[in-house]
Amino acid sequence: MASLYPWLLILTTAALTAVAVAQMSTYIVHMDPSAMPHAFSAPRDWFATTLSTLTHPSDPAPPRVLYYYETVVHGFSARLSESQLASLKRARGFVSCVRDSRVTVDTTHTTDFLGLTPVTGLWPASGYGDGVIIGVVDTGVWPESLSYRDEGLGPVPAKWKGACEAGTAFTASACNRKLIGARFFNKGLLSHNPNITIRMNSPRDTDGHGTHTSSTAGGAHARNASYFGYAWGTARGVAPRARVAMYKALWEEGTYASDIIAAIDAAVSDGVDVLSLSFGFDGVPLHKDPVAIATYAAAVEHGVFVTGSTGNEGPYTQTIHNGTPWLLTVGASTVDRKFGGAVVLGDGTTIFGQSMYHGGGDLEAAEIVFVRSCDSRLTKKDADHKLVVCAEGDSLGYQIQNVMSSNVSLSGALFISKGPNIDLNEQLSFPGAIVSPKDGQTIKDYITRTPDAKASLKFYETLLGTKPAPAVAVYTSRGPSASTPAVLKPDVVAPGSLILASWARNIPVETVGSTSYYNDYNVISGSSMACPHAAGVGALLRAAHPDWSPAAVRSAIMTTAGTADNTGGPIMDEGDAFKPASPFAMGSGHINPNKAADPGLVYDAGAEDYVRLLCGMNYTNKQIKVITRLGGAGYNCASVASVDLNYPSFIAFYGAHDNGTVTRGFDRTVTNVGEGACAYVARVVAPKGFVMDVAPERLVFAEKGEKKRFKVTLVGEMKHDKDAVHGTVSWVEEGGSARVVRSPVVVTTFDSKPL
Repeated sequence: MASLYPWLLILTTAALTAVAVAQMSTYIVHMDPSAMPHAFSAPRDWFATTLSTLTHPSDPAPPRVLYYYETVVHGFSARLSESQLASLKRARGFVSCVRDSRVTVDTTHTTDFLGLTPVTGLWPASGYGDGVIIGVVDTGVWPESLSYRDEGLGPVPAKWKGACEAGTAFTASACNRKLIGARFFNKGLLSHNPNITIRMNSPRDTDGHGTHTSSTAGGAHARNASYFGYAWGTARGVAPRARVAMYKALWEEGTYASDIIAAIDAAVSDGVDVLSLSFGFDGVPLHKDPVAIATYAAAVEHGVFVTGSTGNEGPYTQTIHNGTPWLLTVGASTVDRKFGGAVVLGDGTTIFGQSMYHGGGDLEAAEIVFVRSCDSRLTKKDADHKLVVCAEGDSLGYQIQNVMSSNVSLSGALFISKGPNIDLNEQLSFPGAIVSPKDGQTIKDYITRTPDAKASLKFYETLLGTKPAPAVAVYTSRGPSASTPAVLKPDVVAPGSLILASWARNIPVETVGSTSYYNDYNVISGSSMACPHAAGVGALLRAAHPDWSPAAVRSAIMTTAGTADNTGGPIMDEGDAFKPASPFAMGSGHINPNKAADPGLVYDAGAEDYVRLLCGMNYTNKQIKVITRLGGAGYNCASVASVDLNYPSFIAFYGAHDNGTVTRGFDRTVTNVGEGACAYVARVVAPKGFVMDVAPERLVFAEKGEKKRFKVTLVGEMKHDKDAVHGTVSWVEEGGSARVVRSPVVVTTFDSKPL
């Protein structure tokens, strides 16, 4: 029999080997070094002997060591069967083991991109935000998400006064030690629409936005997170041990200011430390802005650190909302991660294309053709059963829509584009990808020289470390602030493009035709995604420095923000042809949590400072009272009015009637938050056309908490064909320290009159 069918023995042996491999797994094993018997001179000898005793006749194969760990871990990794593992757990010195897993990126990556690590820096210094409460006003929460697990957390903070309100498909038991509160507010909505039926009258999310933002700010570790295989890894919030409270005030049926104010009011009363607000009101002055009004008391009187999103009306200037001086205004940036797949040409050339297609497997060798523009619908002759290549057109989104609506049996499509909107168009509903013009030319050259040209597409790839990053996202709204032009806004940018975070399971992440796709996580973009990143950083800073005011926290984040990308060059602006970003696009720069933990000096501000600003903006006593809620006869604005707020940035206006040289001055006070005595010297980069002077040029502090005043003077002339010119004022610590307290300076021809 063996001689007649030799392949039978070969196949049987191969099958048995495959079974053996399948029955074994790799484990990382931790051992107690103090339990090593005296007979062994080295741990690896002990480990090897221990493993040799685990073999049983019924085992598919003996244990196989991968690594011995002798420095950072006491133990080893090995391939073991279930029976071998059971025996190992009974062995002398065994501590614990974990099944090996794919190397993951930690959203799943933005915390790494921000430099947060468990070894040094703000994460360990703040206890990962433990004890800090982040309040989120949004569309609700999906409490079953793994991001709200409370394993390893202590009791709910004693100061917490909030509630977990029951409602439609939501019980009071949905909250725990992570999600410590959930409330909902819709009386304003109902008053405007008394006959409306609210589909989900409870804190439960019916949009996904609230679950995404709250898990970004303070979500727990959630393993095996991905968007259908993209961005696979462990999702976690910026402050993973902070507590989260949801205040649902944004409804699919409509949103009203009265509900927003009620939600913020409740959050402050409940005892939140941080508020994340990924929404805003456009075109309203401060005294009519629900966010500005409600957050004044939160930040100035109750010490709550508040973050607000800029909006998504970029790249146009003067479109920013939440330009309120007592909160941190956060724009969106890109990160060093791209999703996509490999375009493999028939000659073996491999090109990376950006895509988040998830509708099926890879596209195997298909005929590839160049159809020039896809600015109109494709014909069957051009595209049936083909992989089409579309030339760069006026609108990437329009081309994709044309391909989708074409009545053809398309194999797939490649789009050539260098535009700034690629990140917003990656979620394709058909096999396809977006390639650069350079790679597009390589593809076209291959098609031209190759009869019967073919190509394959392989999806579900995630690339890390892509350059340049960060860049200011094209869609994020730009300054200056129409409501408060005297305060330079935005303050900073934070990761906002293609952010993976938890999602409401009842809301499709994508709908293609009549098919809806659901997932526990979603990848979306917007300043809404950037805002909770900054809120999470604020929570970490509140935990590390509980004595800091909200203004001090804001200052620390702003003056330590980065202005260089991962190539070492300046951060670029997607919305301005990838030129260096201006402060109207990125504020002070990209948030850097670890540096913010030790800023050296801060620009603090309190109620009196903000009242002087409101007076300087020519607000009436009545309008000021709307914001500050203070009674009495009002304010004597004539004696205190000044638009020169003690802020960590500077903006000067060169008006239409200014001709020739002008002089603008600023007074500032900085507080030493470093330990002990120190000294700083001024370093300036003047805006083009201006001379900038700082007096005094050197600040000497004898102790922590000491304050010093200085004055910045700008003298120069600005060309009226320029919207703005900018520079910097930095305080550099003497003595070899790396502390640099940096502030942007802008001179602009935009109107200085507030709404």
